[in-house]
Amino acid sequence: MQKREYEFDWRFIGDMERGRPNLGNMTRVEVYRLFQYTLRDILERDYGTPEADRLLREAGVLAGRAFAERFIGPCTDFGAFVAKVKDALEALRIGILRIEKADVTRLDFILTVAEDLDCSGLPDVGHVVCAYDEGFVAGLFTFFMGRPC
Repeated sequence: MQKREYEFDWRFIGDMERGRPNLGNMTRVEVYRLFQYTLRDILERDYGTPEADRLLREAGVLAGRAFAERFIGPCTDFGAFVAKVKDALEALRIGILRIEKADVTRLDFILTVAEDLDCSGLPDVGHVVCAYDEGFVAGLFTFFMGRPC
């Protein structure tokens, strides 16, 4: 396997206090979406829609797991885990989590994330555009369950 230069590590996020002493760690959602949807456009152009979706979903899984490791921590109780995720998502202004239905034994979940960074407020285009979000949520649950969901 080829040597990787950018395997995910939190150090790539940087030190916001040092790197952005005047502007801080906040920006507008449009800027985040500009990055995400231009990246999606290039991935889709070069690899096709199914592969672009797969790559974005896989990146979301990695991000969800890393997020849970850093901001949630180990939990054995599903209710406590969901409460921590909900609090972290809201505190970091990522979205508002609501669990509609949860059957942990069957890994059957219905949830919504309102006001999320990626998709809230987008027009209905007739197909799924939130592959990264799907992966992020799967990564959170993978962290909790200790196995892919």
